[in-house]
Amino acid sequence: MLEKIVIANRGEIALRVLRACRELGVKTVAVHSSADNNLKHVLLADETVCIGPPPSVDSYLNMPAIISAAEVTDATGIHPCYGFLSENADFAERCESSGFVFIGPPSDAIRLMGDKVSAIRSMKSAGVPCVPGSDGPLGEDTDENLRLARDIGYPIIIKASGGGGGRGMRVVHSEASLIAAITVTKAEARAAFDNDVVYMEKFLEQPRHIEFQVLADGQGNAVHLGERDCSMQRRHQKVIEEAPAPGITEEQRQRIGARCVNACLEIGYRSAGTFEFLYENGEFYFIEMNTRLQVEHPVTEMITGVDIVREQLRIASGEKLDITQDDVQIQGHAIECRINAEDPKTFMPSPGLVTLWHSPGGPGIRVDSHVYSGYRVPPFYDSMIGKLIAHGHDRNAAFARIRNALTEIVIEGIKTNVPLHQEIFQHAAFQAGGTDIHYLEKRLGLV
Repeated sequence: MLEKIVIANRGEIALRVLRACRELGVKTVAVHSSADNNLKHVLLADETVCIGPPPSVDSYLNMPAIISAAEVTDATGIHPCYGFLSENADFAERCESSGFVFIGPPSDAIRLMGDKVSAIRSMKSAGVPCVPGSDGPLGEDTDENLRLARDIGYPIIIKASGGGGGRGMRVVHSEASLIAAITVTKAEARAAFDNDVVYMEKFLEQPRHIEFQVLADGQGNAVHLGERDCSMQRRHQKVIEEAPAPGITEEQRQRIGARCVNACLEIGYRSAGTFEFLYENGEFYFIEMNTRLQVEHPVTEMITGVDIVREQLRIASGEKLDITQDDVQIQGHAIECRINAEDPKTFMPSPGLVTLWHSPGGPGIRVDSHVYSGYRVPPFYDSMIGKLIAHGHDRNAAFARIRNALTEIVIEGIKTNVPLHQEIFQHAAFQAGGTDIHYLEKRLGLV
């Protein structure tokens, strides 16, 4: 097992990783910005290193500072958590070349999956179903691009190969606007990602967002841990996640899950990862692979009993998976609410002093958060301050528990989106299950 690791992140996920390390007897180094001296994991870590001022570009995105912190503390590994540098192939490579274990996939796997064009090609080769599209970058031949769009059928979507998080995408409903859309998307992609490669796909109009969690040890063993439904979104940002996904059959779960496992083995994947799909009319269509730990990993842990962060640490230490696919059993249902420091109506961030924090409890309730009474939420980072998770023997039981928890949680001094969650759980469509990715924005009048 790794002796000491740098936790190269902040907030609830940094605390989550620290807890897993403590269970395994791994010492921790918390690197942090000058704005984060009072983060919970910073107060609990074995060692701390301030790596820069508040702006993330000068701290949490500062590769030399993070690697230097690992050097001066004699750490053996670096865990990037999610966000920041977690899917940066150059960072993974620099960690490896500097003699540290990057607790994540190999840099070449991150690079392969980070480019959407190469990712789709790899998935097709592995038998993973993909959205009908251009099967490669769009060239400069206008007639050929028009032909491709006609063959695929409108509406289509132009996507940046290096994009993500909802950026670098443009929907086209008619041939008249296609060429202009390609030109604009290429320019935006060049400015945002320093990569103007774009491709074309069929635009699915009412899909759900279904993703499969995988674990692979890089030694010929891989498993999937079932699927999650992450369709409750606002501006491509997930709000509520649940597992298993309503309406997905055991046959579908095993069929798609087996293809994800096969893809992991074919590309030599190692660590935790997530295959994201759009799901419409009973069919799955691969859109991307997240080569990192996901925000919503707790719901999968709750229904499988598998500690995903612990497995990441074990795999990074060179150990083989100690579970097989037959060991993975889905038990009950779990739902997660992302708790953000933001106005529940305008969604404007609401940083400031948390004058009172009280976590809910009871059977099946889990709260992953770094917040405590007296903690000041800084204005420099993502607004998520915690995750509220409920598990029950079925979906109705999980719903009942999370409704109770949402009435018990107390956060004073700042605004949060707890009222929005309370409202969503009253929606008849959400209670029925199977809402698409556009449902919430339409309900809130944002589209």
